Amino acid sequence: MIPRTMSTQHPDNVRQPFFVESSVIAGDDEIKEAFYSFSHLKIREQLWDCEGKETDNYVVEKLLTRYPDYFKRHKLGEDRFITLRGPNPGIEKNQAKILLETLESIPRNSDIATQFYGERCEPIFEVSIPMTRTADDVLMVKEYYEKNVSGKGKAILRGRKIEDWVGTFSPKKIKIIPLLEEKEAMLASDKIAGEYLAQTKEEQLRVWLARSDPALNYGYLPAVLLNKVSLLKLDRLEESTSVPIHPIIGCGSVPFRGNFRPDNIDNCLSAYPSVQTFTLQSAFKFDYPEDKVRAAVEELESGYTQRPKDIDEEKAVEIIEKISAEYQKEITLIAPLVNQVAQHIPKRRKRKLHIGLFGYSRQANSVTLPRAITFCASLYSLGIPPELLGMSALSEKDMEFVWNDNFEADMKDSLRYLNQDNLRVLPQELQERIKKTASRFNYETDEKHKKVTSFILDGLEKSKQTLSEDIERAAALRNFLG
Repeated sequence: MIPRTMSTQHPDNVRQPFFVESSVIAGDDEIKEAFYSFSHLKIREQLWDCEGKETDNYVVEKLLTRYPDYFKRHKLGEDRFITLRGPNPGIEKNQAKILLETLESIPRNSDIATQFYGERCEPIFEVSIPMTRTADDVLMVKEYYEKNVSGKGKAILRGRKIEDWVGTFSPKKIKIIPLLEEKEAMLASDKIAGEYLAQTKEEQLRVWLARSDPALNYGYLPAVLLNKVSLLKLDRLEESTSVPIHPIIGCGSVPFRGNFRPDNIDNCLSAYPSVQTFTLQSAFKFDYPEDKVRAAVEELESGYTQRPKDIDEEKAVEIIEKISAEYQKEITLIAPLVNQVAQHIPKRRKRKLHIGLFGYSRQANSVTLPRAITFCASLYSLGIPPELLGMSALSEKDMEFVWNDNFEADMKDSLRYLNQDNLRVLPQELQERIKKTASRFNYETDEKHKKVTSFILDGLEKSKQTLSEDIERAAALRNFLG
């Protein structure tokens, strides 16, 4: 039973949950968060992020020890799931060995759960690898685990098998989830997944399609189109191989990152009908009333997938290239302003996200940006929705191709927070492009938010001490930080 909902640790929330005493989620707070997501929100899967932060590898032991009654009724690995995400050694060289430590923790967690339940239990058996570019990226992880982690039990030391000395290593095999974030990888999703299946002969496969980093790298609309093309390719692969493929999509609450909120799930289900699992990030979980979040989770878990929507792939790729080229030009103009505001965005989690593809791809042009959440928070705090960047490149014919209810709803949701008065801080050419894009839509302005963003720009220009507080006020009106 593949979950439809996955709780993640993305720090895009404004409000902190009741069990967090400070402004930053850290350490044991994440243990409490996992239990809260399982027990109160009824989310069935928790992503345990081992990439870019100090991770508690004793998550299973702490959950079972602190909440034994709950987990006696909801067995880990069968009713509730913990999925690891580790660094990609091919990209994140300075964190490469963290992946090995993460893999080594899997059998130990199995021992703890087996003792707790009194029968063999494998509470963790899936690992996601970010920035997957080739099938080899995930095959290396799978083979390493089977040869050097679970496989070490058969090795001989002083005439004894290691497993006779320290116990068996379980599970013997793990499942790897490729996380595709780069344009080239997403457009080759069927080839990457197909090669992985051909070599592993697995009976089913989960493939994770990123939504935030493609938007940061290429723009809002290219990210949407990349996901739709990728989902179509995966659907065809499933049909040709007869192997069930269960897509995951990593949507956040801000339209730029997916517009996935408790009050907007129908729009997302309509946009991505073939997705099996949706990520419920921190803003989704903590910036809405608990009963509304739980109702949304119940609706998602009771739903089922359908075939993906058809799309002209050649035309979609043409528009992706056109908008991303314009978007990246505009990013060069806006980056200094974004980085200036980013210093004042409040932190919500003691963690460091992976550097991401934009950091690598733009270093040659001396352009650096914060990660996607801080990027969105910075621009929304100024009343400049990032969804508008690059969109002026669309012709009227292009608009006819991309126009649908989901697109219109996303753009209206973002344009609510546009403060045209604040566009004065941008280069004149960029002001005109943004105004051109905005004029294509009928939208209503959130006047309260506009007023606060005017305060924020004034504070930025005059170095006011209330700047961070005003940024939080604006975020609270939106129900997401970034």
